[in-house]
Amino acid sequence: MKQRIITAIVALAFFIPMIWIGGLPFIMTIFAISTIGLYELLRMRKMSIFSVGGFISWLLLLVILLPSKWTEQVESTLHLQKLEMIYVLILLLLVYTVLVKNRSTFEDVAFTAMSALYVGIGFYYLIETRLFGLEYIGYALLIIWSTDSGAYFVGRKIGKRKLWPEISPNKTIEGFVGGILCAVIISLIYNMFYPIANSYITFILITVVASIVGQMGDLVESALKRYYDVKDSGTLLPGHGGIMDRFDSLLFVLPLLHFLQFVG
Repeated sequence: MKQRIITAIVALAFFIPMIWIGGLPFIMTIFAISTIGLYELLRMRKMSIFSVGGFISWLLLLVILLPSKWTEQVESTLHLQKLEMIYVLILLLLVYTVLVKNRSTFEDVAFTAMSALYVGIGFYYLIETRLFGLEYIGYALLIIWSTDSGAYFVGRKIGKRKLWPEISPNKTIEGFVGGILCAVIISLIYNMFYPIANSYITFILITVVASIVGQMGDLVESALKRYYDVKDSGTLLPGHGGIMDRFDSLLFVLPLLHFLQFVG
């Protein structure tokens, strides 16, 4: 526990100022964090980001991450739309399987492309949310942190019925519900100081959905690790695991807030 607390303090001491500063330093930080996330996913499948396929998947990640304010300039320079760039890079991954005579398979291409999409889309919306407003980043982070804390303490105190033992044996239904309730309470308090919603009913509904989706994001990462038989996605954060272990919920919550047109 002591190691987890120390790591969390050090990580937050770096990450929170980057969020606050915003702009290019924040975007470059997210590019770096996303690269580590992609590295961790590829390593689960015993693939290297330093291989040809890994490098192409990294380029795919960078294209997906392109902030909206940069996209037009890049598209005009390359004479390709963002979607076309993504398509070209996926084609290159497929062509690579031919050049290496199937030492890189279609399944490898599917995994690397999906990994870039999984990491890239979530972190893209983190960048876009920061461009839209700092208060929305705070809201998203509070949902995730309060959900995690509520689920942990409620589950530990009164949790009896397992939520999904085959995927995450320690999670309980009571903790799942407790996390949602905690997220709603903390979010309502946050909205009193930083008003981001006029309708409390809509705000509560969005918070409930975001809390559920965030917990689903955590379960997705747990399922992925269980399938590839790894304890943590990485070792960058002692006591916490890797980047994907810490950002799994955020990668689901932030796109959701944009899809629901709560942000943007």
